[in-house]
Amino acid sequence: MELSGDKVVLRPVAGGEGDVLDRIVREPEVAAWWSPPDDYEGMLAVVFEGEVIGAVQFEEETDPEFRHAGMDIFLTARHHGKGLGTDAVRTLSRWLVRECGHHRLTIDPAADNTAAIHSYRKVGFKPVGIMRAYARDHQTGTWHDALLMDLLAEELT
Repeated sequence: MELSGDKVVLRPVAGGEGDVLDRIVREPEVAAWWSPPDDYEGMLAVVFEGEVIGAVQFEEETDPEFRHAGMDIFLTARHHGKGLGTDAVRTLSRWLVRECGHHRLTIDPAADNTAAIHSYRKVGFKPVGIMRAYARDHQTGTWHDALLMDLLAEELT
C-alpha cells in the first residue's frame, strides 16, 4: 500500500527504518508527546522528498454498530510547521473514508499540543471534549489530558 498526498507519501515502514523512527521519536520536541513504541510494525512511514520524516498509525473498530477509525502521527521536529503533518493526516483520512468506508475518524492529541490541534482542524477534525488524565507522560510519569477530536466523512476537507 502506498498513499500519495500533495507533499508526502505514506507507505509501510521498511526494514531498517525503525532506527530512523526511533531517533525521531526521541527528539525532545517529539518525545514531549510520544513515547517510543516497541516496534513500528503496522505503521506507515511519512516520506517527504525520499526521506522518512515520521510515521502514522491507525486502528479500525470493525463492530458494525460502532465502526470508525482512529489515528496518530509524529514527524521530525525539523519538518514541523510546514504543512506536512496536515498533508499526511488528510491523505490517511481520505483513504480511511474512501477506500475503507469509515464514516467517522478520531484523533486524540494532548490537550496542550496546540500545533497538532491546529493541524487537525485544517483537515476538518472538530473538538469533541477533554479526556481527563488520559495518558501517562513517559518522561515524568504524570497524567495529562487529551482532546478527543473527530471528523465525519462529509466534513473531510
